[in-house]
Amino acid sequence: MTSTELRPDLAPAAWRGAVGWEQRDDAVRVWRLLPDRIDRAFAPDLVEKAREAAGVRADVVTAADTLHLDLELGIEIDRPTRVDVLVDDELAHRVDVEIGRSRLELPLPAGEHRVQVWLPQVGRTWLRSVALDGAAEPAPAASTSWVAYGSSITQCSAAAGPSQTWPAIVARTLGWDLTCLGFGGQCHLDPLAARTIEALPADVISLCLGINVQGGATLSGRTFAPLVADLLDRVRDSHPDATVVVVSPITSPPREQTPNEVGLSLQAMRDILADVVAGTDDDRLHLVDGPSVIGPDDAHLLPDDLHPDETGYRLMGERLAAVLGRLHEPVRA
Repeated sequence: MTSTELRPDLAPAAWRGAVGWEQRDDAVRVWRLLPDRIDRAFAPDLVEKAREAAGVRADVVTAADTLHLDLELGIEIDRPTRVDVLVDDELAHRVDVEIGRSRLELPLPAGEHRVQVWLPQVGRTWLRSVALDGAAEPAPAASTSWVAYGSSITQCSAAAGPSQTWPAIVARTLGWDLTCLGFGGQCHLDPLAARTIEALPADVISLCLGINVQGGATLSGRTFAPLVADLLDRVRDSHPDATVVVVSPITSPPREQTPNEVGLSLQAMRDILADVVAGTDDDRLHLVDGPSVIGPDDAHLLPDDLHPDETGYRLMGERLAAVLGRLHEPVRA
């Protein structure tokens, strides 16, 4: 019987959502920032998050009846780390991965199917082997490519599984090709994140901005607006026809009206974002008010008053799929 190895360095066309890959002797790990510029990050926490595999998946068509996974989880975290296997966009397996090396053998239904393997959205995952006991071809490419930049609320560590983050739900609902640049605690308008967005193909670019800046007090009222404006200019210069959507912070009750160390409340961040977007004449640039996605009536879905729970992320995905699908109108030649 034919065996097909899908490890990214051996079958790169089978993988979606990675910016690059890091290789050691017998395994590979993802990069979600430009690998050749990573030494210009000067932000160790951002670099660490860029090695986590949020949104990264294998996507193939195969008649194989067994999937073999050999992977290694390198650091303990305070939440389950899971692999999702989807068959024809339905969840077939959700597997909790333990610290250390795991060898998994997962059955697939008979006949030809589209099979997706979604890697854990959090944790250090090294891939030793991703193999099928039959032939496989990369699934047809989606017609719309989407880059989603944001914070932990875009990385979605508390989602039920990697295929149930809100960006994954949007991408699956709309049939878009997702590259997730959600970095827990690290959405601070970093130049390397901007360069990565510039370098990626994208028909849609969403920018969920503000919560990390407000929480970390890393930018002030003096600096936040011009840096957002510069990011939008760079995105537009590199993607002249793309739909660009700025999403302001969702509700976080303790932060709404309480200024941080540099005097910015969460509502002040939203006001700044609205002013920056309103100050352009770009008819393909849109603003989505965060509380329209998760608002005061949904506060019970925020167990720490900041991050949604599983239900909250699912609701975000459903609501944002409707909004983003409506806002994106493909440019016709």
